[in-house]
Amino acid sequence: MSNVKEHLDTTRTQLLQEIHLLDDTTFNKKPDEQSWSVAQICHHLVLVEEATKKAITWGLKAEEQSTPARKNVHLILDRSRKFQAPPIVEPAEEPFTVQAMLDLLATTRKNLLAFLQTIEEPEALAKRAVKHPALGELPLDQWIEMVYMHEQRHIKQLQEIVRE
Repeated sequence: MSNVKEHLDTTRTQLLQEIHLLDDTTFNKKPDEQSWSVAQICHHLVLVEEATKKAITWGLKAEEQSTPARKNVHLILDRSRKFQAPPIVEPAEEPFTVQAMLDLLATTRKNLLAFLQTIEEPEALAKRAVKHPALGELPLDQWIEMVYMHEQRHIKQLQEIVRE
């Protein structure tokens, strides 16, 4: 779990470096009508982190499976593959300030890490699975990996938006 925490920390540090110097106008500017702004990408990441916590909570209550199938979660890093965000993790349309988003990102990460610390049997995470919207049945420990990989995917996206 410590290796996962390192990845979560490293990825989040990179995200914060990308957004903390943006002004609120740039932060909320959409490249086009069909695309998300940097603020919306960040809000989506907040919502995904909250949804991941819920999925793991639900999954821990599910019946144990001896060895749920492992997935190639690295597929999420391939930005040529498009995924439709489920409604539960679609970002709000209203603008955000950079500072408000930094606070939201800090809160959801603190909550996720605190939640993970409460799991009495971390090995149970590999023995239970919950349906992931992009990858199907996914072992719970891979849900945690998906948090930072998904964030890495969106860091690339927001870097493109800021460069435009």
